[in-house]
Amino acid sequence: MITQPTALTVPFELAPELEAHEPPEAHGRTRDDVRLLVSRSATRELSHHAFRDLTDLLLPGDLLVVNNSGTLPAAVAVDSQRTIHFSTAMPDGDWLVELRTGHGATTVPLHAGAPGDRVVLPGGATLTLSVRFSQRLWRARLSTAVIPYLLKYGAPIRYPYVPVAWSLAAYQTVFAVRPGSAEMPSAGRPFTSDVVTSLISRGIAVAPITLHTGVSSLEGGEDPYPESFDVPAPTARLVNLTRQSGGRVIAVGTTVVRALETAALRSDCLSGSCVSASAGWTSHVVTPQTGVAAVDGLLTGLHEPKSTHLWMLAAFATNDLLARSYQAAADLGYRWHEFGDVHLLLP
Repeated sequence: MITQPTALTVPFELAPELEAHEPPEAHGRTRDDVRLLVSRSATRELSHHAFRDLTDLLLPGDLLVVNNSGTLPAAVAVDSQRTIHFSTAMPDGDWLVELRTGHGATTVPLHAGAPGDRVVLPGGATLTLSVRFSQRLWRARLSTAVIPYLLKYGAPIRYPYVPVAWSLAAYQTVFAVRPGSAEMPSAGRPFTSDVVTSLISRGIAVAPITLHTGVSSLEGGEDPYPESFDVPAPTARLVNLTRQSGGRVIAVGTTVVRALETAALRSDCLSGSCVSASAGWTSHVVTPQTGVAAVDGLLTGLHEPKSTHLWMLAAFATNDLLARSYQAAADLGYRWHEFGDVHLLLP
């Protein structure tokens, strides 16, 4: 068990009206028509913007690192009351899966099953449970190739705050080229080709990593678990050149921070503050205690008050600044979750 830092205390409850129940496209708007909260550690200032203002908030010479993992239709309905969420592909062909009970989006973890249990899925495929991996995840094996099966029989994972099913396209970012995530790397969702063009035209670079995300609905006290990642050599080189030349490395999403900080830990440079190309599995959890060595800023969604993602945010800003940011977001009606607004934490 990882020693958790002091939890962020935010004096509000996440009321239903603060949840994004559908993407902006449902209202005839574009993806980039969401709000952007900016918090600056140096001045402790907060400011409020449209996401399209991102280009003006960054500087020529900055580098945005994005996650190019594509979202899988990772939820498979077994029957009217049971659903399987396929979370993470393991190196030996097993998958981490979650058993859930309920109907549609209103499902909860199903704490059941035993090693050797078999679940017959649509199309006649059989899922065999092997060993329990965590409080609610099982290591399991499907009788056929998983990704082709999901593409035929699966649907995007959604939770009760999204009452209507949306197509898989709604859960893909503009950067998605490598399918493998159970849930969308959602910090990248507001980007459009126009926004990316504007960034590059101003001298702000964009480079990819890959980290395939698992299911995000971690239970209380459950540590983030290992995920597969790839920081390619060109991206590592750009990160190092950016920092050496005085630019800032801005991670688009907590997944990018995890990948880059893992690559920094595995780096062969003597200073320990540069990034080398790296791939494999990471169990690294970024907290205020670990700090950050490769990333200067973070663009991320708004997380629930008890989310483990807040451990990472606290590595970029003080608890007080985060609490002020979240209180301001709540007071001003920002929207939470994967279809909602975003938060830029700058030095």
